[in-house]
Amino acid sequence: MPIGLALLVGALTAFAPITALPAQDSPKRQAASSPQPAKVKPQQRHQNKPSKAKAAPSAKKTAVTGAPLESSAQTRAWAQDVAQRLQLDPIWLQNTLSQAKRLPSVERFILPLSSPTAKNWAAYRARFIEPIRIQAGARFWQTHRSALERAEREYGVPASLIVGIIGVETLYGQNTGNFRILDALATLTFHFPSAHPRSVSRQAFFQGELEQFLLLTSRSGADPLTIRGSYAGAMGLPQFMPSSWAKFAVDFDGDGRIDLFDSPTDAIGSVANYFKAFDWRPGMPTHYPVSLTPGQTRMDSLLAPDILPTFSVANFVSQGAALAGAALQHTGPLALIELLNGPDAPSYVAGTENFYAITRYNWSSYYAMAVIELAEAVTREMQIKR
Repeated sequence: MPIGLALLVGALTAFAPITALPAQDSPKRQAASSPQPAKVKPQQRHQNKPSKAKAAPSAKKTAVTGAPLESSAQTRAWAQDVAQRLQLDPIWLQNTLSQAKRLPSVERFILPLSSPTAKNWAAYRARFIEPIRIQAGARFWQTHRSALERAEREYGVPASLIVGIIGVETLYGQNTGNFRILDALATLTFHFPSAHPRSVSRQAFFQGELEQFLLLTSRSGADPLTIRGSYAGAMGLPQFMPSSWAKFAVDFDGDGRIDLFDSPTDAIGSVANYFKAFDWRPGMPTHYPVSLTPGQTRMDSLLAPDILPTFSVANFVSQGAALAGAALQHTGPLALIELLNGPDAPSYVAGTENFYAITRYNWSSYYAMAVIELAEAVTREMQIKR
Protein backbone atom coordinates (compact mmCIF):
# COMPACT_ATOMS: atom_id res chain seq x y z
CA MET A 1 0.00 0.00 0.00
CA PRO A 2 1.39 3.46 -0.90
CA ILE A 3 2.53 5.43 2.15
CA GLY A 4 0.11 8.27 1.44
CA LEU A 5 -2.78 5.87 1.22
CA ALA A 6 -1.78 4.12 4.39
CA LEU A 7 -1.75 7.48 6.15
CA LEU A 8 -5.19 8.27 4.82
CA VAL A 9 -6.64 4.97 5.86
CA GLY A 10 -5.19 5.37 9.32
CA ALA A 11 -6.53 8.88 9.73
CA LEU A 12 -9.99 7.95 8.63
CA THR A 13 -10.99 6.53 11.97
CA ALA A 14 -11.82 9.97 13.25
CA PHE A 15 -13.96 11.56 10.59
CA ALA A 16 -17.49 12.46 9.90
CA PRO A 17 -19.85 11.57 7.12
CA ILE A 18 -20.96 11.37 3.50
CA THR A 19 -23.61 9.40 1.70
CA ALA A 20 -24.08 6.27 -0.23
CA LEU A 21 -23.52 6.60 -3.93
CA PRO A 22 -26.58 7.96 -5.68
CA ALA A 23 -28.48 5.50 -7.77
CA GLN A 24 -28.13 6.79 -11.25
CA ASP A 25 -30.54 4.50 -12.90
CA SER A 26 -32.63 3.46 -10.00
CA PRO A 27 -36.01 2.32 -11.20
CA LYS A 28 -38.25 4.61 -9.21
CA ARG A 29 -36.19 7.18 -7.44
CA GLN A 30 -32.65 8.32 -7.00
CA ALA A 31 -30.77 8.79 -3.81
CA ALA A 32 -31.67 12.15 -2.48
CA SER A 33 -29.71 12.51 0.66
CA SER A 34 -28.51 9.85 3.00
CA PRO A 35 -26.05 9.56 5.81
CA GLN A 36 -22.45 9.18 4.87
CA PRO A 37 -18.92 8.32 5.91
CA ALA A 38 -15.83 7.98 3.84
CA LYS A 39 -12.39 6.76 3.34
CA VAL A 40 -10.11 6.60 0.36
CA LYS A 41 -7.55 4.62 -1.45
CA PRO A 42 -6.24 3.94 -4.94
CA GLN A 43 -7.51 1.07 -6.99
CA GLN A 44 -7.59 -0.05 -10.57
CA ARG A 45 -10.96 -1.23 -11.69
CA HIS A 46 -14.22 0.57 -12.24
CA GLN A 47 -17.62 0.08 -10.76
CA ASN A 48 -20.49 2.29 -9.87
CA LYS A 49 -23.31 1.14 -7.74
CA PRO A 50 -24.90 -1.36 -10.01
CA SER A 51 -28.51 -0.58 -9.94
CA LYS A 52 -29.54 1.93 -12.37
CA ALA A 53 -30.51 2.42 -15.85
CA LYS A 54 -27.03 2.54 -17.15
CA ALA A 55 -24.55 -0.27 -16.75
CA ALA A 56 -21.32 0.83 -15.11
CA PRO A 57 -18.63 1.35 -17.74
CA SER A 58 -15.84 -1.18 -17.96
CA ALA A 59 -12.47 -0.04 -16.71
CA LYS A 60 -10.68 -1.48 -19.73
CA LYS A 61 -12.94 0.30 -22.20
CA THR A 62 -13.41 3.58 -20.35
CA ALA A 63 -11.17 6.51 -21.17
CA VAL A 64 -10.27 8.17 -17.89
CA THR A 65 -8.20 10.99 -19.28
CA GLY A 66 -9.27 14.54 -19.90
CA ALA A 67 -8.18 18.15 -20.11
CA PRO A 68 -6.95 19.97 -17.00
CA LEU A 69 -9.78 21.42 -14.95
CA GLU A 70 -10.17 25.02 -16.00
CA SER A 71 -9.05 27.52 -13.35
CA SER A 72 -11.90 30.01 -13.26
CA ALA A 73 -13.18 32.63 -10.86
CA GLN A 74 -15.76 30.04 -9.79
CA THR A 75 -13.23 27.31 -8.93
CA ARG A 76 -10.92 29.78 -7.16
CA ALA A 77 -13.76 31.20 -5.10
CA TRP A 78 -14.97 27.71 -4.25
CA ALA A 79 -11.49 26.67 -3.15
CA GLN A 80 -11.12 29.79 -0.99
CA ASP A 81 -14.44 29.17 0.70
CA VAL A 82 -13.70 25.48 1.32
CA ALA A 83 -10.23 26.21 2.66
CA GLN A 84 -11.66 28.70 5.12
CA ARG A 85 -14.65 26.61 6.22
CA LEU A 86 -12.75 23.35 6.59
CA GLN A 87 -9.50 24.95 7.77
CA LEU A 88 -7.48 23.49 4.93
CA ASP A 89 -4.22 24.87 3.61
CA PRO A 90 -5.38 27.15 0.75
CA ILE A 91 -2.13 26.66 -1.18
CA TRP A 92 -2.41 22.86 -0.94
CA LEU A 93 -6.05 23.03 -1.98
CA GLN A 94 -5.42 25.28 -4.98
CA ASN A 95 -2.47 23.15 -6.06
CA THR A 96 -4.53 19.96 -5.77
CA LEU A 97 -7.39 21.35 -7.83
CA SER A 98 -4.96 22.61 -10.44
CA GLN A 99 -4.00 18.99 -11.10
CA ALA A 100 -7.59 17.77 -11.44
CA LYS A 101 -8.91 16.92 -14.89
CA ARG A 102 -12.30 17.38 -16.42
CA LEU A 103 -13.54 14.00 -17.64
CA PRO A 104 -16.15 14.19 -20.43
CA SER A 105 -16.84 10.48 -19.94
CA VAL A 106 -17.98 11.14 -16.37
CA GLU A 107 -20.34 13.85 -17.59
CA ARG A 108 -21.85 11.37 -20.05
CA PHE A 109 -22.13 8.49 -17.59
CA ILE A 110 -23.97 10.58 -14.98
CA LEU A 111 -26.77 11.49 -17.39
CA PRO A 112 -29.88 9.33 -17.65
CA LEU A 113 -30.11 7.39 -20.89
CA SER A 114 -31.53 9.52 -23.69
CA SER A 115 -33.53 6.55 -24.97
CA PRO A 116 -34.09 4.35 -21.93
CA THR A 117 -35.09 0.78 -22.52
CA ALA A 118 -38.00 -0.73 -20.64
CA LYS A 119 -37.01 -1.90 -17.18
CA ASN A 120 -36.60 -5.63 -17.08
CA TRP A 121 -36.04 -7.38 -13.76
CA ALA A 122 -35.19 -10.70 -15.41
CA ALA A 123 -32.43 -9.10 -17.50
CA TYR A 124 -31.18 -7.04 -14.58
CA ARG A 125 -31.12 -10.10 -12.33
CA ALA A 126 -29.09 -12.07 -14.87
CA ARG A 127 -26.23 -9.56 -14.53
CA PHE A 128 -25.70 -10.52 -10.89
CA ILE A 129 -27.19 -13.95 -10.22
CA GLU A 130 -24.77 -15.89 -12.39
CA PRO A 131 -22.22 -18.67 -11.77
CA ILE A 132 -19.02 -16.61 -11.66
CA ARG A 133 -20.39 -14.21 -9.04
CA ILE A 134 -22.02 -16.98 -7.00
CA GLN A 135 -18.83 -19.05 -6.90
CA ALA A 136 -16.73 -15.99 -6.09
CA GLY A 137 -19.17 -15.22 -3.29
CA ALA A 138 -18.78 -18.69 -1.83
CA ARG A 139 -14.98 -18.35 -1.90
CA PHE A 140 -15.21 -14.94 -0.25
CA TRP A 141 -17.48 -16.34 2.45
CA GLN A 142 -15.21 -19.32 3.10
CA THR A 143 -12.12 -17.12 3.28
CA HIS A 144 -13.68 -14.50 5.56
CA ARG A 145 -16.09 -16.69 7.51
CA SER A 146 -14.80 -15.52 10.90
CA ALA A 147 -15.22 -11.81 10.11
CA LEU A 148 -18.67 -12.38 8.60
CA GLU A 149 -19.86 -14.34 11.63
CA ARG A 150 -18.54 -11.66 13.98
CA ALA A 151 -20.22 -8.91 11.99
CA GLU A 152 -23.50 -10.80 12.17
CA ARG A 153 -23.15 -11.20 15.95
CA GLU A 154 -22.17 -7.59 16.62
CA TYR A 155 -24.41 -5.76 14.17
CA GLY A 156 -27.27 -8.19 13.63
CA VAL A 157 -26.82 -8.11 9.86
CA PRO A 158 -26.79 -11.54 8.16
CA ALA A 159 -23.46 -12.66 6.71
CA SER A 160 -25.29 -13.56 3.50
CA LEU A 161 -26.49 -9.97 3.04
CA ILE A 162 -22.98 -8.57 3.49
CA VAL A 163 -21.71 -11.09 0.93
CA GLY A 164 -24.53 -10.08 -1.41
CA ILE A 165 -23.72 -6.37 -1.18
CA ILE A 166 -19.99 -6.74 -1.84
CA GLY A 167 -20.71 -9.17 -4.66
CA VAL A 168 -23.13 -6.87 -6.44
CA GLU A 169 -20.98 -3.80 -5.84
CA THR A 170 -17.52 -4.97 -6.94
CA LEU A 171 -17.56 -8.74 -7.53
CA TYR A 172 -15.62 -9.11 -4.29
CA GLY A 173 -13.04 -6.48 -5.14
CA GLN A 174 -12.47 -7.42 -8.78
CA ASN A 175 -14.10 -4.25 -10.11
CA THR A 176 -13.64 -1.23 -7.85
CA GLY A 177 -13.11 1.54 -10.39
CA ASN A 178 -10.40 3.10 -12.53
CA PHE A 179 -11.29 6.79 -12.28
CA ARG A 180 -9.21 9.16 -10.18
CA ILE A 181 -11.62 10.21 -7.46
CA LEU A 182 -10.33 13.78 -7.60
CA ASP A 183 -11.07 14.03 -11.33
CA ALA A 184 -14.51 12.44 -11.06
CA LEU A 185 -15.67 14.58 -8.15
CA ALA A 186 -14.15 17.79 -9.54
CA THR A 187 -15.87 17.17 -12.87
CA LEU A 188 -19.23 16.66 -11.19
CA THR A 189 -18.70 19.64 -8.91
CA PHE A 190 -17.75 22.20 -11.55
CA HIS A 191 -19.13 20.71 -14.76
CA PHE A 192 -22.21 18.77 -13.77
CA PRO A 193 -24.33 18.50 -16.94
CA SER A 194 -27.21 20.97 -16.90
CA ALA A 195 -29.24 18.52 -18.99
CA HIS A 196 -29.66 16.29 -15.95
CA PRO A 197 -33.24 16.56 -14.59
CA ARG A 198 -31.91 17.16 -11.05
CA SER A 199 -28.72 18.98 -11.89
CA VAL A 200 -28.89 21.51 -9.06
CA SER A 201 -29.34 19.01 -6.24
CA ARG A 202 -26.93 16.45 -7.71
CA GLN A 203 -24.22 19.04 -8.26
CA ALA A 204 -24.60 20.17 -4.64
CA PHE A 205 -24.29 16.55 -3.53
CA PHE A 206 -21.02 16.09 -5.40
CA GLN A 207 -19.66 19.39 -4.10
CA GLY A 208 -20.11 17.98 -0.62
CA GLU A 209 -18.38 14.76 -1.61
CA LEU A 210 -15.42 16.63 -3.09
CA GLU A 211 -15.12 18.68 0.10
CA GLN A 212 -15.13 15.50 2.19
CA PHE A 213 -12.57 13.85 -0.05
CA LEU A 214 -10.24 16.84 0.18
CA LEU A 215 -10.69 17.04 3.93
CA LEU A 216 -9.84 13.38 4.38
CA THR A 217 -6.78 13.42 2.15
CA SER A 218 -5.48 16.67 3.60
CA ARG A 219 -5.69 15.55 7.22
CA SER A 220 -4.32 12.10 6.54
CA GLY A 221 -1.48 13.09 4.23
CA ALA A 222 -2.71 10.74 1.50
CA ASP A 223 -2.07 11.72 -2.10
CA PRO A 224 -5.43 12.73 -3.61
CA LEU A 225 -4.03 12.14 -7.10
CA THR A 226 -3.58 8.40 -6.63
CA ILE A 227 -6.95 7.33 -5.24
CA ARG A 228 -9.24 5.58 -7.73
CA GLY A 229 -12.82 4.43 -7.77
CA SER A 230 -16.06 4.73 -9.73
CA TYR A 231 -17.02 7.52 -12.10
CA ALA A 232 -19.28 8.92 -9.36
CA GLY A 233 -16.62 8.84 -6.65
CA ALA A 234 -17.37 5.57 -4.83
CA MET A 235 -14.43 3.63 -3.43
CA GLY A 236 -13.28 0.27 -2.17
CA LEU A 237 -14.87 -3.18 -1.96
CA PRO A 238 -18.20 -1.80 -0.71
CA GLN A 239 -18.10 1.32 -2.94
CA PHE A 240 -18.55 3.89 -0.19
CA MET A 241 -18.69 7.53 -1.13
CA PRO A 242 -16.18 9.73 0.72
CA SER A 243 -18.77 10.85 3.24
CA SER A 244 -20.08 7.35 3.89
CA TRP A 245 -16.55 6.23 4.52
CA ALA A 246 -16.15 8.93 7.14
CA LYS A 247 -19.44 8.15 8.82
CA PHE A 248 -19.89 4.39 8.61
CA ALA A 249 -16.53 2.77 7.92
CA VAL A 250 -14.99 0.90 10.87
CA ASP A 251 -11.63 -0.62 11.76
CA PHE A 252 -13.05 -4.13 12.01
CA ASP A 253 -9.72 -5.93 11.81
CA GLY A 254 -8.33 -3.89 14.73
CA ASP A 255 -5.09 -2.81 13.08
CA GLY A 256 -5.60 0.86 13.96
CA ARG A 257 -6.69 2.04 10.51
CA ILE A 258 -9.68 1.72 8.22
CA ASP A 259 -8.97 0.27 4.79
CA LEU A 260 -11.88 -0.58 2.51
CA PHE A 261 -9.57 -1.35 -0.42
CA ASP A 262 -7.26 -4.03 0.91
CA SER A 263 -8.96 -5.19 4.11
CA PRO A 264 -12.02 -7.34 3.38
CA THR A 265 -12.53 -7.52 7.15
CA ASP A 266 -12.89 -3.74 7.39
CA ALA A 267 -15.22 -3.80 4.39
CA ILE A 268 -17.37 -6.50 6.02
CA GLY A 269 -17.67 -4.62 9.31
CA SER A 270 -18.34 -1.34 7.54
CA VAL A 271 -21.18 -2.73 5.43
CA ALA A 272 -22.74 -4.23 8.55
CA ASN A 273 -22.34 -0.94 10.42
CA TYR A 274 -24.00 0.89 7.51
CA PHE A 275 -27.07 -1.30 7.69
CA LYS A 276 -27.27 -1.05 11.45
CA ALA A 277 -27.23 2.74 11.06
CA PHE A 278 -30.17 2.45 8.67
CA ASP A 279 -32.24 0.47 11.16
CA TRP A 280 -31.69 -3.09 9.99
CA ARG A 281 -33.95 -5.29 12.11
CA PRO A 282 -32.32 -8.63 13.03
CA GLY A 283 -34.48 -11.63 12.26
CA MET A 284 -36.98 -9.80 10.07
CA PRO A 285 -37.45 -11.14 6.51
CA THR A 286 -36.75 -8.76 3.64
CA HIS A 287 -39.95 -9.61 1.76
CA TYR A 288 -42.86 -12.00 1.37
CA PRO A 289 -44.64 -13.48 -1.65
CA VAL A 290 -47.79 -11.62 -2.63
CA SER A 291 -50.66 -12.47 -4.97
CA LEU A 292 -52.62 -9.80 -6.83
CA THR A 293 -55.96 -10.26 -8.53
CA PRO A 294 -56.52 -8.08 -11.61
CA GLY A 295 -59.51 -5.82 -11.13
CA GLN A 296 -59.65 -6.46 -7.39
CA THR A 297 -56.32 -5.01 -6.27
CA ARG A 298 -56.08 -1.26 -5.68
CA MET A 299 -52.77 -0.87 -7.49
CA ASP A 300 -52.68 2.93 -7.50
CA SER A 301 -53.11 3.05 -3.75
CA LEU A 302 -50.60 0.28 -3.05
CA LEU A 303 -47.92 1.73 -5.34
CA ALA A 304 -48.36 5.36 -4.29
CA PRO A 305 -45.83 5.23 -1.40
CA ASP A 306 -43.32 3.60 -3.77
CA ILE A 307 -40.90 1.37 -1.84
CA LEU A 308 -41.51 2.97 1.56
CA PRO A 309 -43.21 0.45 3.89
CA THR A 310 -46.51 2.09 4.77
CA PHE A 311 -49.29 -0.48 5.08
CA SER A 312 -50.13 -2.69 8.03
CA VAL A 313 -50.82 -6.30 7.11
CA ALA A 314 -54.55 -5.71 7.55
CA ASN A 315 -54.50 -2.59 5.37
CA PHE A 316 -52.30 -4.29 2.78
CA VAL A 317 -54.71 -7.20 2.47
CA SER A 318 -57.73 -4.89 2.42
CA GLN A 319 -56.30 -3.28 -0.73
CA GLY A 320 -56.53 -6.62 -2.51
CA ALA A 321 -52.97 -7.91 -1.97
CA ALA A 322 -53.15 -11.52 -0.77
CA LEU A 323 -50.58 -12.76 1.77
CA ALA A 324 -50.14 -16.19 3.29
CA GLY A 325 -48.28 -18.02 6.05
CA ALA A 326 -45.69 -16.05 8.02
CA ALA A 327 -46.55 -12.83 6.17
CA LEU A 328 -49.90 -12.69 7.94
CA GLN A 329 -48.09 -12.58 11.28
CA HIS A 330 -45.77 -9.76 10.28
CA THR A 331 -45.99 -6.89 12.75
CA GLY A 332 -44.34 -4.06 10.82
CA PRO A 333 -45.38 -2.03 7.78
CA LEU A 334 -45.20 -3.38 4.24
CA ALA A 335 -44.74 -1.94 0.76
CA LEU A 336 -45.79 -3.38 -2.57
CA ILE A 337 -42.59 -3.76 -4.60
CA GLU A 338 -43.08 -3.76 -8.35
CA LEU A 339 -40.37 -5.15 -10.62
CA LEU A 340 -41.08 -4.60 -14.29
CA ASN A 341 -40.18 -7.31 -16.79
CA GLY A 342 -40.13 -5.48 -20.10
CA PRO A 343 -43.02 -6.71 -22.26
CA ASP A 344 -43.91 -9.44 -19.78
CA ALA A 345 -45.99 -9.18 -16.62
CA PRO A 346 -44.31 -7.43 -13.66
CA SER A 347 -43.12 -9.32 -10.60
CA TYR A 348 -44.36 -8.29 -7.15
CA VAL A 349 -43.30 -8.90 -3.56
CA ALA A 350 -44.33 -7.42 -0.23
CA GLY A 351 -41.28 -5.55 1.05
CA THR A 352 -40.56 -5.09 4.75
CA GLU A 353 -38.52 -2.47 6.57
CA ASN A 354 -35.43 -4.60 5.93
CA PHE A 355 -36.07 -4.50 2.18
CA TYR A 356 -36.25 -0.73 2.51
CA ALA A 357 -32.99 -0.72 4.50
CA ILE A 358 -31.20 -2.37 1.57
CA THR A 359 -32.47 0.37 -0.74
CA ARG A 360 -30.72 2.92 1.51
CA TYR A 361 -27.48 1.53 0.09
CA ASN A 362 -28.80 2.18 -3.40
CA TRP A 363 -32.24 3.62 -3.99
CA SER A 364 -33.47 0.88 -6.26
CA SER A 365 -35.84 -2.01 -5.64
CA TYR A 366 -34.10 -3.89 -8.47
CA TYR A 367 -30.75 -3.45 -6.72
CA ALA A 368 -32.18 -4.60 -3.40
CA MET A 369 -33.71 -7.72 -4.92
CA ALA A 370 -30.48 -8.53 -6.75
CA VAL A 371 -28.56 -8.30 -3.46
CA ILE A 372 -31.12 -10.52 -1.73
CA GLU A 373 -31.13 -13.15 -4.47
CA LEU A 374 -27.34 -13.20 -4.77
CA ALA A 375 -27.16 -13.68 -1.00
CA GLU A 376 -29.58 -16.60 -1.27
CA ALA A 377 -27.72 -18.13 -4.21
CA VAL A 378 -24.37 -17.94 -2.43
CA THR A 379 -25.95 -19.46 0.68
CA ARG A 380 -27.15 -22.42 -1.40
CA GLU A 381 -23.70 -22.77 -2.95
CA MET A 382 -22.16 -22.85 0.52
CA GLN A 383 -24.54 -25.59 1.58
CA ILE A 384 -23.59 -27.67 -1.49
CA LYS A 385 -19.91 -27.34 -0.62
CA ARG A 386 -20.37 -28.62 2.93
